[in-house]
Amino acid sequence: MKFFNRWITSTLLAISAGCAFNPATKSPDLVLMSEDKEISIGKEMHEQLIESTPIYQDPILTAYVKHVGQKIAKASDRPDIKYHFTIIDSQDINAFALPGGYVYINRGLLTYLHSEAEMAAVLAHEIGHITARHAVRQKTAATGANVASVLSVLVTGSGVVGDVANLWSTAAVKGYGRDMELEADRFGAQYMFNAGYDPEAMINVIGLLKDQETFARRRARIEGKKPQTYHGVFSTHPRNDIRLQEVVKAAGTLPEENKATKVAYYREKTDGLVYGDNSRQSNKNRFNHKRLGFSLLFPDGWIVVNERSSIVGTAPDNTATITIKVAKRNGNQPADMTLREEYDIRKLDQSEKLEQYRLEGHTAKFPNLEKEATDPDRVAVIYYGSRQFMLEGKVMNTSAQGKESLEEYDTLFLTSIRSFRPLRKTDIVEKDIRRLRYVKANDKTTFSSLAKHMEIGDYAEEQLRLLNGYYPRGEPKPGEWIKIVK
Repeated sequence: MKFFNRWITSTLLAISAGCAFNPATKSPDLVLMSEDKEISIGKEMHEQLIESTPIYQDPILTAYVKHVGQKIAKASDRPDIKYHFTIIDSQDINAFALPGGYVYINRGLLTYLHSEAEMAAVLAHEIGHITARHAVRQKTAATGANVASVLSVLVTGSGVVGDVANLWSTAAVKGYGRDMELEADRFGAQYMFNAGYDPEAMINVIGLLKDQETFARRRARIEGKKPQTYHGVFSTHPRNDIRLQEVVKAAGTLPEENKATKVAYYREKTDGLVYGDNSRQSNKNRFNHKRLGFSLLFPDGWIVVNERSSIVGTAPDNTATITIKVAKRNGNQPADMTLREEYDIRKLDQSEKLEQYRLEGHTAKFPNLEKEATDPDRVAVIYYGSRQFMLEGKVMNTSAQGKESLEEYDTLFLTSIRSFRPLRKTDIVEKDIRRLRYVKANDKTTFSSLAKHMEIGDYAEEQLRLLNGYYPRGEPKPGEWIKIVK
């Protein structure tokens, strides 16, 4: 009777606290929010992420990742929610998921995978986190077992999105803990089987990630640094993880003729993938003027037009502009005086001398008391040879912006002004981007000989071995497709 009373009490408390049925675990979960709320917060976090994180711009590869991801999602326990798959333009080896159907895989991880089945294993693991609602369940656990506090969050809505986002983003990076990671493996392996992929590919991915960790520790030892180990998908597994092998076997065994690995297809889709730093991405909005010999970095996403009398950069939402005008320099006149003469003002607000890239100039904010609707908000002059470059930052509708917003615009203006410098030879000749290529080995091919001809930094041979699954030893067989970097 006591057991029954405790059971009914706990059941009523769970129901009152927002107990929902988890479609993946097939059991009730104490959760803090509805599925709609989970999706809504995931969408908000996704929007914040793509604003601050470079996305890999390759429509063919992106479509491929989405195709495989959607195939796995349809075979999952939550096929009815909308899934989104994004490639992050980062060389770091990682993948993660946000609540509500948002899955991310880094370009760097795609570089080291060898088949579509291995990519499916990574995506399936992350989909497993989403179907099991690990982000929601972890938030509930973090709140504590106190049902009153759970009810308080539900009733008052005091779970602020920012706090939840911080918790979930930490989980996405560091993992959800051993039990939840293994649960994601179990669901992921089953989804792979359901979609026709060989679940054993999960174990292959573990092997290549553990090779990365071994190399990172060895390199850190040589260089006297702290090792940077992989901490994303599959991070909690040892190399020979018995529990992982058990959940993979439990998913089922496909007939040999029906196992989808698609090595050749993956090779075709990833040929040309950027390797290492993506210089175009990091410097993508730098404007170079060959005739006038200067270079300036505009804010990301701004549209730059070279007009007849000026160069104008415009914000994507048309809320602000940065304009560059060129004139002949007026002798040795001080730069601050040039600004006052140009704009017919006596006083400069937040006046500041500029000394950058061996150039001199001055910048200031336009005085509010003398400002008219057509006047800029931030002005600068930079002397370069016999010319003076006038730079103007202007917010289109100042009255509609709050103080904090205006300060953010001014920071953007100053960042661009301080990026003004003489044009370099490397600006004119676009930097070569190193890309992944596939070639067939012959009877003389060794990783040591290949490394001598590739400019991929220190440890070139080790990097080639990691790319091809031959770390720390072994050589490719004649006729075997291998990855190189060109």
